[in-house]
Amino acid sequence: MILGMSLSTFTLVHVLLSLIGIFAGLVVVYGFLKGRLLGGWNGVFLVTTILTSVTGFLFHSAQFGPPHFVGIISLVLLGFAVAALYAFSLAGPWRWIYAATATLSLYLNVFVGVVQAFQKIAFLQPLAPTQSEPPFAIAQGLVLVIFLALTVLASKRLRAG
Repeated sequence: MILGMSLSTFTLVHVLLSLIGIFAGLVVVYGFLKGRLLGGWNGVFLVTTILTSVTGFLFHSAQFGPPHFVGIISLVLLGFAVAALYAFSLAGPWRWIYAATATLSLYLNVFVGVVQAFQKIAFLQPLAPTQSEPPFAIAQGLVLVIFLALTVLASKRLRAG
């Protein structure tokens, strides 16, 4: 039991939060690329992505490992994003800082999604059973390149907007 839920229910809640966060994040980044903020989507993205990272720490783990580091990095980035949006109202450099940290937080959520896809989806598992095979590296490399480009474009376009 985790937070009064069975492991399977808690896992479902965690996955749903993650998927909502990814969808909302894509909407937010689309807004960035158009040079604007899209209202409540920012709050939905930030809350669900923060909850995704926090709930990830509640799963039983025998040791501190890569998922924990990703979670910590994500929460630090999200802390800057929340501060930029709500404490500093996107004034001055906080506008591009918000775009960059929000986009990078979305990247980390998608990065974990790719890891989970190769672990859980039947037709992907044989392509990269240890996640050190070329299909996994190519998939993660493409995700990284796409999100680095999105981060640069989002930061520039939102700054100008």
